[in-house]
Amino acid sequence: MRRPRIRRPRSLAGQLFATQIVLVAVVVAGCAVFACLSDRQQAEEAARRQVTAAATAVAAAPDVRSAAAGPDPSAVLQPYAEQVRHDTGVDFVTIMSPTGVRWSHPDPARIGEPFLGHTGPALAGRTFSETYTGTLGPSVRAVAPVRARPGGPVVALVSAGITVDTISAGLRDELVALTAVALAALTAGGLGAYLLGARLRRHTDGMDAAALGRMRAYHEATLHAVREGLLLLDAGRRVALVNEGGRALLGLRGPCGGLVGRHVTDLGLPPALTAALLDAGPRVDEVHLTDERIVVVNTSPVRGGGAGADRDGGTVVTLRDHTEIQALSGELDSVRSFAEALRSQAHEAANRLHTVVSLIELGRADEAVDFATAELELAQALTDRVVAAVAEPVLAALLLGKAAQANEHGVELALTDDSRVDDGLLPPGLPARDLVTVLGNLIDNAVEAATGETAPGTRRPGRVTVTARTDGEELLLRVGDSGPGVPPDAAAEVFRRGWSTKAPAGAPHGRGLGLALVRQTARRHGGTVTVGASPDGGAEFTVVLPLTTNPTEVPA
Repeated sequence: MRRPRIRRPRSLAGQLFATQIVLVAVVVAGCAVFACLSDRQQAEEAARRQVTAAATAVAAAPDVRSAAAGPDPSAVLQPYAEQVRHDTGVDFVTIMSPTGVRWSHPDPARIGEPFLGHTGPALAGRTFSETYTGTLGPSVRAVAPVRARPGGPVVALVSAGITVDTISAGLRDELVALTAVALAALTAGGLGAYLLGARLRRHTDGMDAAALGRMRAYHEATLHAVREGLLLLDAGRRVALVNEGGRALLGLRGPCGGLVGRHVTDLGLPPALTAALLDAGPRVDEVHLTDERIVVVNTSPVRGGGAGADRDGGTVVTLRDHTEIQALSGELDSVRSFAEALRSQAHEAANRLHTVVSLIELGRADEAVDFATAELELAQALTDRVVAAVAEPVLAALLLGKAAQANEHGVELALTDDSRVDDGLLPPGLPARDLVTVLGNLIDNAVEAATGETAPGTRRPGRVTVTARTDGEELLLRVGDSGPGVPPDAAAEVFRRGWSTKAPAGAPHGRGLGLALVRQTARRHGGTVTVGASPDGGAEFTVVLPLTTNPTEVPA
């Protein structure tokens, strides 16, 4: 059994080529037909003017008037008419009496016969033209009156004509030339259509219109379905395409279509991210901070584009949201710090327990009781102070853990007397994870700055002071330290990625992501973060978060 042959759809280039060939053929054929009809009409009109001029000139000749009044007009007029016929290029010149009897004719045998055609308008004194079939066949002719004197009676008639066959013979020559021009135009049009189709076939890989339409539909669906951000830049670093995820991750305002055509430098992105997008080279998993997010950027240059393999065709940029991962990483660091603090406390508690046991074994029970009671009072005092001031469990746990961690580094962490955060005041739009990010990073930076602070010739313990309170519709978090502080000229740079309070004034190094995350989190919730001088001599960071502001939407 013979298998049916599957007919492949014609490619878009092939369809365009066929359409262009048909269109060129129709246009050329239409122009040729129009030119042919126009030439025929013009040829007939030119013949009409020619015979009218010839007839009028013969009718006005004095010899014709004299011969018409003579005894034998044919003897004089026949050679004269033939001479005029040869000189003017018409097919016949017939001179006749007012009654239509021929005095001349190209065929001398026809002399004396009646003229075939209309003579009425000429007898009335008016020259006219017509197409009529006479002894020589169909012809375009003109009849003019011959007057004895100006304004006098008509004494003869003159008819000059050109046969239709003669006109058609001239048109055939023009038609051959016109056909040659039409074929040349059709060939040139076909060649141009073929070259255009070949170029289009290279750019479309031979796909038909339906396949291109499906590809575009899949393209649009994919752009809106992927969770990652996608940004396409052309060779001039202008936005060629951006999906919803890319617009949200970059914090761009307006619809995606309205961003097309804008230059990268006009998007209002951070300088480091703008420089990465302007770079023509590839970039792999680079972490960049925007005003509201942490994004992982990958760029891949597009080479070629139809004009050579090395031509810069633009850049494909993919963006992944790293904000949640970074927040989870911060929480993990906090949990790890808590675990380390608990381990250290367990080790310290074991040492103290051994001390108490040893004192009891030595028979010094009173000293053992005093030693154990003093340690418990110090730990319980800090716990009671934090729990009494901060009823929010996440903040309380964070402060207790950070206090233990600071104690491990020889830094005293104190909670100010005006701190007060009741349970249930924080809205659902302000998640505990973001509070851990803000306050945890500020305390970590403050402890790092206050660790090992020395005065000339002596060593003094570092100090970190924390304020956490609600003030009307705002949550205020303030962390000060006894470190070296932040110079006023570095206040704007302190929140840039890579800056650290532990480094010398303004000197960035590989760390310093915490303060950038603090500012980003505050901005995401509509808050502010400022830096100033602490009463303890170091830096003091103040974060104000509104308790009624919804957080910025995170792309799905």
